Amino acid sequence: MNFRFQTNFLVLGLFALPFLIAFKSEIPNKIYDASKDTLRYDGEKHLRNIRQLTFGGNNAEAYWSFDSKQLIFQSDWKTLHNQGCDQIFTMNIDGSSYKNGKKYQLVSTGKGRTTCSYFLKDGRIVFASTHEGNESCPESKMFAGGRYVWPLFDTYDIFTSNADGSNIQLLIGGKGYDAEATASPDGKYIIFTSTRSGDLELWRYEIKTKKFLQLTNTLGYDGGAFFSRDSKHIVWRASRPIGEEAETYKKLLNDGYVEPKALNIYVADIDGKNVKQVTNLPGANWAPFFHPEGKKILFCSNHHSQKEGGRRFDVFMINVDGTGLEQITNSGLFDAFPMFSFDGKKIAFCSNRQADRKPTRDTNVFVADWIDEPESVDLNFKSVR
Repeated sequence: MNFRFQTNFLVLGLFALPFLIAFKSEIPNKIYDASKDTLRYDGEKHLRNIRQLTFGGNNAEAYWSFDSKQLIFQSDWKTLHNQGCDQIFTMNIDGSSYKNGKKYQLVSTGKGRTTCSYFLKDGRIVFASTHEGNESCPESKMFAGGRYVWPLFDTYDIFTSNADGSNIQLLIGGKGYDAEATASPDGKYIIFTSTRSGDLELWRYEIKTKKFLQLTNTLGYDGGAFFSRDSKHIVWRASRPIGEEAETYKKLLNDGYVEPKALNIYVADIDGKNVKQVTNLPGANWAPFFHPEGKKILFCSNHHSQKEGGRRFDVFMINVDGTGLEQITNSGLFDAFPMFSFDGKKIAFCSNRQADRKPTRDTNVFVADWIDEPESVDLNFKSVR
């Protein structure tokens, strides 16, 4: 009962009691039912009411619209298309269909390979694609010289379109790899990764003036950057190879690959100044995103599974100063690409989890309520399977 009703009750006495009972009966029951949270695992104290939004193939990098009502993501799910490599789709987080009756709306061309899509503040979308270089999926390999690698297709350029995929236009192109674009919440900038300077560096593009600013200039992979909610800082993943590893890095880069083996999380101002390393952990620490308050960061890591080959990835949270490391997901599988909704109430992530706990190689998109201050029901949660 809030202060206003406490005051009214004192003034009106017992005459107000029937009104208060009626008012209370109209409030929906929002009691959390742990038995229905079948996608939640023990120890996931910050997540409630996890819902699965895709159901096959590989679906990744699901990012929120600024009104927190939609997600944009990349997918090779054969139910959605038969291109054979990732294309970009949008979907409503409540699972409802668009006006055309489709639950998943194709917003890329359906040609080439796509990656790293994001909503812009003005309602448009931005994504990387190889379709202008070749309409077929570019050939790639997962291993080079016995090392697990990511391909860096030099035909990747960055495009924009309307939210429904119409009016696709080239935004950032030229020779080399241009991808991994995200936008600042204030609508002023796009940050992306490019090889235009000879190394994998972060670049900032000012939407109004069309001016470019190189933000990083240290040997190693700088990528997957995001802005803070106030648009004053950036967070990203980076490798800093030295010695023999530096020579291996440069050779792989020359061949069009990068090895995502030794990555850590960094932050800086939006002009690239005041760089600070946040994590100092073994393995791959990547896919960072700021907590809405800007004092913490969510990221994906396999640092805790190095003795088992590093195959387990979980989402972790850490303070910007590098303290307070906390594990968020606990499926024992693959959990990555965390992003808060812009209203701060939910989190989207991608995972191999399933409600029946059966093993799968499918990676799907999930949405959960974010519990900033876990209650006893969260701290003592026990999965039903």
